[in-house]
Amino acid sequence: MKIISQKALLGGVLPCILSVSFASAESFKIQTIEYEGLNHLSPLIANEIIQIKAGDTFDVQKVDSSIKNLYQQGYFKDIWVTEEKGRLVYHFVEKPIIASLIVSGYGAGKEPEVLEAEIGLKKGDVFDELKMANTKKRVIALLESQGFYDTIVEFKTEEISEKALKVTLEINKGEEIIIRKANYYGRENVKISRIESVTANKEREFLGWMWGFNSGKVQINELESDALRIQDIYLQKGYLDARVDTPFLRTDFTTYNAELDYYIEEGQQYKISEVEIVQEEEVIDNKELYDELKLTQKQVFNIEKMRKDTEAIRTKIGDLGYAFVRVTPDLDKNQDTKEVRIIYYIQPGSKVKVRDVIISGNSRTLDRVIRRNVLLAPGDEYQMSKIQRSKNAIMRTGGFDSVEIEEKRIDEEHLDLLVNIKEAKTGEFLFGVGYGSYDGLMGSVSIKDRNIFGSGQTAGIYFDKSEVSTSYRINLYNPAVLDSDYSLATDVYQTDYTDYDYREKTTGFSLFGGRNFTDEFSGSVGYIFQESELSDFQNDLYKDYYDGRYTKSSIVPGLSYDNTDAYFFPRNGWKASGSVEFAGVGGDSEFIKYFGSLYYYKSLLDWTDLDLIFRVRSKLGYIEDTGYLSILDKFYLGGVSTLRGYKSRSLTPRDSRGARIGGKETWYNSVELSYGLFDTVQMRLGAFYDYGMIGQERFNQIERSSAGVMLEWISPIGAINFIVPRALDKKPGDDTSSFEFTMGNRF
Repeated sequence: MKIISQKALLGGVLPCILSVSFASAESFKIQTIEYEGLNHLSPLIANEIIQIKAGDTFDVQKVDSSIKNLYQQGYFKDIWVTEEKGRLVYHFVEKPIIASLIVSGYGAGKEPEVLEAEIGLKKGDVFDELKMANTKKRVIALLESQGFYDTIVEFKTEEISEKALKVTLEINKGEEIIIRKANYYGRENVKISRIESVTANKEREFLGWMWGFNSGKVQINELESDALRIQDIYLQKGYLDARVDTPFLRTDFTTYNAELDYYIEEGQQYKISEVEIVQEEEVIDNKELYDELKLTQKQVFNIEKMRKDTEAIRTKIGDLGYAFVRVTPDLDKNQDTKEVRIIYYIQPGSKVKVRDVIISGNSRTLDRVIRRNVLLAPGDEYQMSKIQRSKNAIMRTGGFDSVEIEEKRIDEEHLDLLVNIKEAKTGEFLFGVGYGSYDGLMGSVSIKDRNIFGSGQTAGIYFDKSEVSTSYRINLYNPAVLDSDYSLATDVYQTDYTDYDYREKTTGFSLFGGRNFTDEFSGSVGYIFQESELSDFQNDLYKDYYDGRYTKSSIVPGLSYDNTDAYFFPRNGWKASGSVEFAGVGGDSEFIKYFGSLYYYKSLLDWTDLDLIFRVRSKLGYIEDTGYLSILDKFYLGGVSTLRGYKSRSLTPRDSRGARIGGKETWYNSVELSYGLFDTVQMRLGAFYDYGMIGQERFNQIERSSAGVMLEWISPIGAINFIVPRALDKKPGDDTSSFEFTMGNRF
């Protein structure tokens, strides 16, 4: 056997090429090419790399070149070539594989794929000294961008087998640089608090160690962006000539304290002299576009409002089918008068139709479940506003964590909609215990899925037990029967509840059918049958309001509107519903119950640079007695769903003898502010104020209010809400509560 060419890597020194020719007198033909010890590459790929094939005349320079090409793949520690009777054999010693990767000192709580992407190393990679050095530099740079300096990164290896290693990446985070002083040189017309509301790097506050206060930790990778953020604040206030230089950070590396200097040139404030809209090709009356503008003549210029006006114009024209419309704002400044003229140049392009809707990211949910919530179908003329409405419609189903719709241009007149979704965990097996101020110790078991077999249907089985109640419930909801605009829901239930004054047992079922008139507006009509019985009276007074076991048979028509953008945590939008229950379609009960609700959600992120959501909830009810109205069908206040801080159903009108008889009129409201605690966990901290009234003859016969804090959490077992309320104006005899929680409710 003849050694034709060898390339060796010893002690981390760059390899050299040794060539020995045993055929200097004459050349020969290569009969076969073989590979020994090759695992990472297939022989087919190796043949492409070496660029030598059987039948070629042997050339030692080509062999040396082929070895270099193989080394460049990064998989091999040693390669040599032998030849015998025209049989060319490449021999390989491959680098070991990282069979186990442990990262110590960094990344706790992060998903493995996120951590691997950050450090640039993962299990299954080839162990290579150069790769390890690059990972070390990457980790140090990453931590420096987070404000940690003098970080130490070390690798430890342990041989599992000849070809596999256990690699431990030990990270000792360095010291954090703290900004003790921030200077804003040249600032006069903008408050420091307004600047610091948008910057990542700012002076440490007095209680910087406490959650909710600014710690002053340096974020190097945000410094340049901070200058742009400050400049944007000035542009929002009309200072078009404002300049903010990249901030200068002066650090004492003996104490790791720093001083940060911002240099600002404010310039003069501009007002708007005129707003003009110029269409390259007139496709819409300019008056309709002017009606969309929020920034008008004589106002102080605001770049944020100009951006929103630009988007409003794009949407208005995009809804006419012009998917690729370009709206370019131009500013004509007059420095002498300190006025600016805004000109919006519009290039509509051609009208566009949807060629295809392509769904991706769904491993469980059927394509048609997603597709029926996309408001544009193949062949439809493009409408820009329907893109966001489609996202909202998909998110309202509760089956997805996120939705992105990309518009992929095919040609001048066609595009594809690429709908990429991330599925949420919709199945819940809940086993929990808790405590309520009236219910005492509570336990619950439930099985629920909001997306059965990926069909978009919801089903649930529930069992709840407390010291005063036992309940069973089974429900099923199909939001699109046979993928139509019609829905169907059914509910079967039984409850046994010991109230303050009596025991009530109820068994019933309901059947509701609905129709979607639009993606946001729907109607429904339902039937309810219920049999109720009261017993175990604590006071014989209640027998005057009880006529034995009775049944209720009622028809309930209703309307609802919902344009919110998510299921559990809506950030923006409205929800409104109204229904009328006509009891007396058979059965004993005879009454008409009117009930309406209104929810409003508004994200304050654009205003505060914080993940704050403002919520308002209002519900109004009125009952007309047309024959027989049981005290069970009346209104009661108190509890997590009406007026927090008071025990469930404890607020009610009483008769002259003190019996709790329920109300026929009620109105209760809630104002909430919710803050997102984490980026990766759906957990929010909130504060609320509740106000409600209830009466027998008038709404404000009883008025109460409360306030408190709450923790909202989409946990692995479902939605959980912990509430710590306080009754603000309790009266003698009121039953108050200091802690409540719910499971499975939307917020």
